[in-house]
Amino acid sequence: MIKLSNIDKYIDSRFQRTFILKGIDLEVAQGEFLTIMGPSGAGKSSLMNIIGMLDEPSAGEYYFFDEPVHKMREKKKSEMHKNYIGFIFQAYHLIDELTVYENIETPLLYKGVNSNLRKSLVAEMLDRFNIVAKKDLFPEQLSGGQQQLVGIARAIVGEPKLLLADEPTGNLHSDQGKQIMNIFQKLNEEGITIIQVTHSEENAKRGKRIVRIADGAVAADEMVK
Repeated sequence: MIKLSNIDKYIDSRFQRTFILKGIDLEVAQGEFLTIMGPSGAGKSSLMNIIGMLDEPSAGEYYFFDEPVHKMREKKKSEMHKNYIGFIFQAYHLIDELTVYENIETPLLYKGVNSNLRKSLVAEMLDRFNIVAKKDLFPEQLSGGQQQLVGIARAIVGEPKLLLADEPTGNLHSDQGKQIMNIFQKLNEEGITIIQVTHSEENAKRGKRIVRIADGAVAADEMVK
């Protein structure tokens, strides 16, 4: 599903080149649940942004379902991102001016889904995450855990093939974190490929494979025992 070959990400200043990622080789099969770990500043978020087509590498090749992302124009990349990828962030990134319902509906509007189907898909998400009663509230009226549930609902309402989660439980207390990880495991069982970044060894073990990154390079790639 995903193949990264010799990916570099660097910043050039007048006198030097600073590498954020260096020589990353990574393959992810459809249906995997992969965790990326490493110290702060190791390049984890940069790698996620490249995989999620929010950023592009400075060098190397990226294939998504055998399509060469590194050769794509912005418009095609944006279409791929919109149709195949859901993103969940540590800081929720909900739109403050929109209600829970409208936040979940947003990706469907971008995709041009018709009104009746939008209603039914959003209703399904509200029901699935037990947030029907919250549908007319705004993000600031919700707890952190509830905001993250809305974030997940928004990320999966368009039925993405790939879910990217960057520190999804970082701002939550442990019970809420467990609830989110339970949801991820269920989504993975339903066939969604998941790549998460986390500092938590416990959360990492919910997945099937751990890739450890240090100084912008892959230091280890191991199956979860």
